Amino acid sequence: MILSPYVDCSPEVREALDLRAPLVALETTIVTHGMPYPQNVATARNVEAIVRDGGAVPATIAVIGGRIRVGLSDEELEWLGTAKNVLKLSRADLAYAVATGRDGATTVAGTMLCAALAGIGVFATGGIGGVHRGAERSMDVSADVEELARTPVTVVCAGAKALLDLPKTLEVLETRGVAVIGYETDEFPAFWSRSSGLRLTLRADSPDAIAALVRAQRELGIVAGTIVANPIPLADEIPAREMATHIEAALGDAQRANVVGKAVTPWLLDRIFTLTQGKSLIANIALVENNARLAAKIAVSCARV
Repeated sequence: MILSPYVDCSPEVREALDLRAPLVALETTIVTHGMPYPQNVATARNVEAIVRDGGAVPATIAVIGGRIRVGLSDEELEWLGTAKNVLKLSRADLAYAVATGRDGATTVAGTMLCAALAGIGVFATGGIGGVHRGAERSMDVSADVEELARTPVTVVCAGAKALLDLPKTLEVLETRGVAVIGYETDEFPAFWSRSSGLRLTLRADSPDAIAALVRAQRELGIVAGTIVANPIPLADEIPAREMATHIEAALGDAQRANVVGKAVTPWLLDRIFTLTQGKSLIANIALVENNARLAAKIAVSCARV
Protein backbone atom coordinates (compact mmCIF):
# COMPACT_ATOMS: atom_id res chain seq x y z
CA MET A 1 0.00 0.00 0.00
CA ILE A 2 1.03 3.64 -0.50
CA LEU A 3 1.65 5.32 2.84
CA SER A 4 1.39 9.00 3.67
CA PRO A 5 4.68 10.80 2.89
CA TYR A 6 4.84 11.73 6.57
CA VAL A 7 4.76 8.11 7.83
CA ASP A 8 7.89 6.04 8.48
CA CYS A 9 7.39 2.36 9.30
CA SER A 10 9.98 0.22 11.02
CA PRO A 11 11.33 -2.67 8.91
CA GLU A 12 9.30 -5.14 11.01
CA VAL A 13 6.05 -3.22 10.49
CA ARG A 14 6.74 -2.66 6.79
CA GLU A 15 7.31 -6.39 6.24
CA ALA A 16 4.09 -7.23 8.09
CA LEU A 17 2.15 -4.75 5.95
CA ASP A 18 3.61 -6.19 2.76
CA LEU A 19 2.71 -9.74 3.86
CA ARG A 20 -0.73 -8.68 5.19
CA ALA A 21 0.32 -10.18 8.52
CA PRO A 22 -1.54 -9.30 11.73
CA LEU A 23 -0.55 -5.99 13.32
CA VAL A 24 -1.59 -4.22 16.52
CA ALA A 25 -1.16 -0.47 16.91
CA LEU A 26 -0.10 0.82 20.34
CA GLU A 27 -0.29 4.37 21.70
CA THR A 28 2.43 6.34 23.44
CA THR A 29 0.66 8.84 25.74
CA ILE A 30 0.61 6.00 28.26
CA VAL A 31 4.42 6.26 28.12
CA THR A 32 4.74 10.04 28.27
CA HIS A 33 1.68 11.09 30.27
CA GLY A 34 0.09 7.99 31.78
CA MET A 35 2.76 6.30 33.90
CA PRO A 36 5.96 7.27 35.72
CA TYR A 37 9.41 6.15 34.57
CA PRO A 38 10.60 3.36 34.53
CA GLN A 39 7.22 1.58 34.72
CA ASN A 40 6.12 3.34 31.54
CA VAL A 41 8.92 1.95 29.37
CA ALA A 42 8.82 -1.48 31.01
CA THR A 43 5.08 -1.69 30.41
CA ALA A 44 5.40 -0.59 26.78
CA ARG A 45 8.06 -3.22 26.10
CA ASN A 46 6.08 -5.91 27.87
CA VAL A 47 2.95 -5.03 25.89
CA GLU A 48 4.93 -5.32 22.66
CA ALA A 49 6.17 -8.75 23.79
CA ILE A 50 2.61 -9.85 24.60
CA VAL A 51 1.46 -8.83 21.10
CA ARG A 52 4.31 -10.83 19.54
CA ASP A 53 3.53 -13.85 21.72
CA GLY A 54 -0.04 -13.63 20.41
CA GLY A 55 1.12 -13.97 16.82
CA ALA A 56 0.94 -10.31 15.75
CA VAL A 57 3.44 -7.52 15.14
CA PRO A 58 3.36 -4.55 17.54
CA ALA A 59 3.31 -1.08 15.99
CA THR A 60 3.98 1.49 18.69
CA ILE A 61 3.25 4.96 17.29
CA ALA A 62 4.77 8.37 18.06
CA VAL A 63 5.91 11.50 16.26
CA ILE A 64 9.68 12.06 16.43
CA GLY A 65 11.21 15.10 14.81
CA GLY A 66 8.04 15.70 12.83
CA ARG A 67 7.89 12.18 11.39
CA ILE A 68 5.07 9.78 12.22
CA ARG A 69 6.91 6.69 13.38
CA VAL A 70 5.01 3.40 13.23
CA GLY A 71 7.06 0.87 15.15
CA LEU A 72 9.70 2.17 17.58
CA SER A 73 13.15 0.79 18.39
CA ASP A 74 14.14 0.01 21.98
CA GLU A 75 16.32 3.12 21.99
CA GLU A 76 13.48 5.34 20.78
CA LEU A 77 11.10 3.91 23.35
CA GLU A 78 13.63 4.47 26.15
CA TRP A 79 14.16 8.04 25.02
CA LEU A 80 10.43 8.69 24.86
CA GLY A 81 9.98 7.42 28.41
CA THR A 82 12.11 10.24 29.84
CA ALA A 83 11.76 12.95 27.17
CA LYS A 84 10.61 16.44 28.12
CA ASN A 85 8.24 18.79 26.28
CA VAL A 86 6.64 15.96 24.33
CA LEU A 87 3.32 17.05 22.83
CA LYS A 88 0.15 15.09 23.48
CA LEU A 89 -1.16 14.56 19.97
CA SER A 90 -4.73 14.13 18.87
CA ARG A 91 -6.17 14.85 15.40
CA ALA A 92 -6.13 18.61 16.01
CA ASP A 93 -2.40 18.67 16.86
CA LEU A 94 -0.92 16.08 14.52
CA ALA A 95 -0.30 18.29 11.47
CA TYR A 96 1.25 20.99 13.68
CA ALA A 97 3.75 18.52 15.14
CA VAL A 98 4.62 17.23 11.67
CA ALA A 99 4.93 20.68 10.12
CA THR A 100 7.10 22.09 12.92
CA GLY A 101 9.31 19.04 13.43
CA ARG A 102 8.15 18.46 17.00
CA ASP A 103 8.07 15.33 19.12
CA GLY A 104 4.72 13.97 20.24
CA ALA A 105 2.99 11.01 21.85
CA THR A 106 -0.26 9.87 20.30
CA THR A 107 -3.53 9.72 22.22
CA VAL A 108 -6.26 7.21 21.39
CA ALA A 109 -7.55 9.53 18.66
CA GLY A 110 -4.07 10.29 17.36
CA THR A 111 -3.08 6.63 17.33
CA MET A 112 -6.27 5.65 15.48
CA LEU A 113 -5.59 8.26 12.81
CA CYS A 114 -1.96 7.23 12.37
CA ALA A 115 -2.84 3.52 12.38
CA ALA A 116 -5.38 4.12 9.63
CA LEU A 117 -2.79 6.06 7.61
CA ALA A 118 -0.46 3.06 7.91
CA GLY A 119 -3.17 0.51 7.09
CA ILE A 120 -3.41 -1.04 10.58
CA GLY A 121 -6.91 -2.00 11.68
CA VAL A 122 -6.51 -3.14 15.31
CA PHE A 123 -5.36 -1.01 18.25
CA ALA A 124 -4.87 -1.92 21.92
CA THR A 125 -5.06 0.73 24.62
CA GLY A 126 -6.00 1.11 28.29
CA GLY A 127 -9.22 3.09 28.23
CA ILE A 128 -10.77 5.52 25.78
CA GLY A 129 -11.64 9.12 26.51
CA GLY A 130 -15.22 10.25 26.48
CA VAL A 131 -17.65 12.78 27.89
CA HIS A 132 -16.27 14.52 30.96
CA ARG A 133 -18.38 15.08 34.02
CA GLY A 134 -20.08 18.46 33.82
CA ALA A 135 -19.81 18.48 30.01
CA GLU A 136 -23.27 20.05 29.82
CA ARG A 137 -21.55 23.19 31.14
CA SER A 138 -17.95 22.83 29.93
CA MET A 139 -18.62 21.05 26.59
CA ASP A 140 -15.54 18.95 27.43
CA VAL A 141 -15.74 15.84 25.27
CA SER A 142 -12.66 13.84 24.30
CA ALA A 143 -11.60 13.86 20.66
CA ASP A 144 -11.53 10.06 20.96
CA VAL A 145 -15.31 10.03 20.52
CA GLU A 146 -15.22 11.84 17.21
CA GLU A 147 -12.28 9.77 15.96
CA LEU A 148 -14.16 6.58 16.76
CA ALA A 149 -17.04 7.89 14.66
CA ARG A 150 -14.92 8.54 11.58
CA THR A 151 -11.92 6.17 11.56
CA PRO A 152 -12.33 2.41 10.86
CA VAL A 153 -10.02 0.99 13.52
CA THR A 154 -10.99 -1.64 16.10
CA VAL A 155 -10.05 -0.39 19.56
CA VAL A 156 -9.58 -2.92 22.36
CA CYS A 157 -9.93 -1.19 25.72
CA ALA A 158 -11.14 -1.68 29.30
CA GLY A 159 -14.03 0.68 28.63
CA ALA A 160 -13.72 4.42 29.17
CA LYS A 161 -11.71 5.94 31.98
CA ALA A 162 -13.92 5.75 35.07
CA LEU A 163 -13.37 9.38 35.97
CA LEU A 164 -15.61 10.32 33.01
CA ASP A 165 -19.38 10.47 32.72
CA LEU A 166 -19.84 6.90 31.49
CA PRO A 167 -23.61 7.00 30.75
CA LYS A 168 -23.19 10.13 28.60
CA THR A 169 -20.13 8.61 26.91
CA LEU A 170 -22.10 5.55 25.83
CA GLU A 171 -24.99 7.72 24.68
CA VAL A 172 -22.77 9.87 22.48
CA LEU A 173 -20.99 6.82 21.03
CA GLU A 174 -24.35 5.32 20.09
CA THR A 175 -25.46 8.58 18.50
CA ARG A 176 -22.26 8.72 16.44
CA GLY A 177 -22.74 5.16 15.21
CA VAL A 178 -19.90 3.49 17.11
CA ALA A 179 -20.46 -0.19 17.94
CA VAL A 180 -19.51 -0.97 21.56
CA ILE A 181 -19.03 -4.71 21.96
CA GLY A 182 -18.65 -6.33 25.35
CA TYR A 183 -16.06 -9.10 25.23
CA GLU A 184 -17.45 -11.99 27.25
CA THR A 185 -19.58 -9.47 29.14
CA ASP A 186 -22.96 -7.76 28.90
CA GLU A 187 -21.79 -4.76 30.89
CA PHE A 188 -19.59 -1.80 30.04
CA PRO A 189 -16.36 -2.09 32.08
CA ALA A 190 -15.17 0.90 34.09
CA PHE A 191 -11.41 0.82 33.48
CA TRP A 192 -9.98 -0.09 36.92
CA SER A 193 -13.23 -1.96 37.72
CA ARG A 194 -15.03 -4.71 35.85
CA SER A 195 -18.46 -3.26 36.56
CA SER A 196 -20.05 0.10 35.73
CA GLY A 197 -23.69 -0.93 36.08
CA LEU A 198 -24.28 0.01 32.43
CA ARG A 199 -25.68 -2.68 30.16
CA LEU A 200 -24.45 -3.28 26.62
CA THR A 201 -26.62 -4.53 23.77
CA LEU A 202 -23.72 -6.04 21.77
CA ARG A 203 -21.57 -8.94 22.92
CA ALA A 204 -18.91 -11.21 21.42
CA ASP A 205 -17.31 -14.26 23.02
CA SER A 206 -14.45 -14.96 20.61
CA PRO A 207 -11.91 -13.06 18.48
CA ASP A 208 -13.37 -14.70 15.37
CA ALA A 209 -16.80 -13.25 16.18
CA ILE A 210 -15.29 -9.79 16.44
CA ALA A 211 -13.39 -10.23 13.16
CA ALA A 212 -16.62 -11.28 11.44
CA LEU A 213 -18.42 -8.20 12.75
CA VAL A 214 -15.61 -5.89 11.62
CA ARG A 215 -15.66 -7.45 8.16
CA ALA A 216 -19.43 -6.98 7.94
CA GLN A 217 -19.04 -3.32 8.92
CA ARG A 218 -16.51 -2.70 6.16
CA GLU A 219 -18.57 -4.53 3.54
CA LEU A 220 -21.61 -2.47 4.55
CA GLY A 221 -19.61 0.71 4.09
CA ILE A 222 -19.66 1.65 7.78
CA VAL A 223 -16.59 3.81 8.35
CA ALA A 224 -16.80 4.14 12.13
CA GLY A 225 -14.40 2.46 14.49
CA THR A 226 -15.35 -0.41 16.76
CA ILE A 227 -14.89 -0.59 20.52
CA VAL A 228 -14.15 -3.97 22.07
CA ALA A 229 -14.82 -3.46 25.78
CA ASN A 230 -12.60 -5.96 27.58
CA PRO A 231 -12.95 -6.01 31.40
CA ILE A 232 -9.85 -5.95 33.57
CA PRO A 233 -9.10 -9.44 34.96
CA LEU A 234 -10.96 -10.14 38.18
CA ALA A 235 -7.78 -10.64 40.20
CA ASP A 236 -6.50 -7.19 39.23
CA GLU A 237 -9.55 -4.98 39.53
CA ILE A 238 -10.26 -2.30 42.12
CA PRO A 239 -13.97 -2.56 43.05
CA ALA A 240 -16.13 0.19 41.61
CA ARG A 241 -17.37 1.40 44.99
CA GLU A 242 -13.83 1.86 46.26
CA MET A 243 -12.76 3.66 43.08
CA ALA A 244 -15.77 5.99 43.22
CA THR A 245 -14.53 7.44 46.50
CA HIS A 246 -11.06 8.12 45.11
CA ILE A 247 -12.40 9.57 41.85
CA GLU A 248 -14.70 12.03 43.65
CA ALA A 249 -11.80 13.16 45.82
CA ALA A 250 -9.50 13.59 42.81
CA LEU A 251 -12.11 15.52 40.83
CA GLY A 252 -12.61 17.88 43.77
CA ASP A 253 -8.88 18.42 44.05
CA ALA A 254 -8.60 19.14 40.31
CA GLN A 255 -11.37 21.72 40.50
CA ARG A 256 -9.72 23.47 43.42
CA ALA A 257 -6.39 23.44 41.58
CA ASN A 258 -8.11 24.85 38.45
CA VAL A 259 -6.75 22.10 36.20
CA VAL A 260 -8.31 22.33 32.72
CA GLY A 261 -8.01 21.04 29.15
CA LYS A 262 -5.56 18.32 28.17
CA ALA A 263 -3.89 18.52 31.57
CA VAL A 264 -6.97 17.16 33.35
CA THR A 265 -6.68 13.43 32.64
CA PRO A 266 -2.94 13.00 33.43
CA TRP A 267 -3.36 15.16 36.55
CA LEU A 268 -6.29 13.06 37.75
CA LEU A 269 -4.47 9.79 37.03
CA ASP A 270 -1.50 10.99 39.08
CA ARG A 271 -3.78 12.07 41.93
CA ILE A 272 -5.65 8.76 41.90
CA PHE A 273 -2.30 6.94 41.99
CA THR A 274 -1.56 8.78 45.24
CA LEU A 275 -5.02 8.23 46.73
CA THR A 276 -4.95 4.48 45.97
CA GLN A 277 -1.38 4.15 47.26
CA GLY A 278 -0.23 2.91 43.88
CA LYS A 279 -2.94 0.29 43.31
CA SER A 280 -4.37 2.19 40.35
CA LEU A 281 -1.06 1.90 38.47
CA ILE A 282 -0.87 -1.85 39.11
CA ALA A 283 -4.42 -2.23 37.80
CA ASN A 284 -3.65 0.02 34.83
CA ILE A 285 -0.70 -2.13 33.80
CA ALA A 286 -2.75 -5.32 34.15
CA LEU A 287 -5.61 -4.07 32.00
CA VAL A 288 -3.31 -2.77 29.27
CA GLU A 289 -1.58 -6.15 29.09
CA ASN A 290 -4.94 -7.92 29.05
CA ASN A 291 -6.11 -5.74 26.16
CA ALA A 292 -2.90 -6.40 24.22
CA ARG A 293 -3.47 -10.17 24.50
CA LEU A 294 -6.98 -9.87 23.12
CA ALA A 295 -5.99 -7.39 20.42
CA ALA A 296 -3.34 -9.80 19.11
CA LYS A 297 -5.94 -12.56 18.86
CA ILE A 298 -8.35 -10.24 17.06
CA ALA A 299 -5.64 -9.12 14.63
CA VAL A 300 -4.83 -12.74 13.83
CA SER A 301 -8.52 -13.48 13.23
CA CYS A 302 -8.95 -10.38 11.09
CA ALA A 303 -5.92 -11.33 8.96
CA ARG A 304 -7.37 -14.81 8.50
CA VAL A 305 -10.83 -13.50 7.62
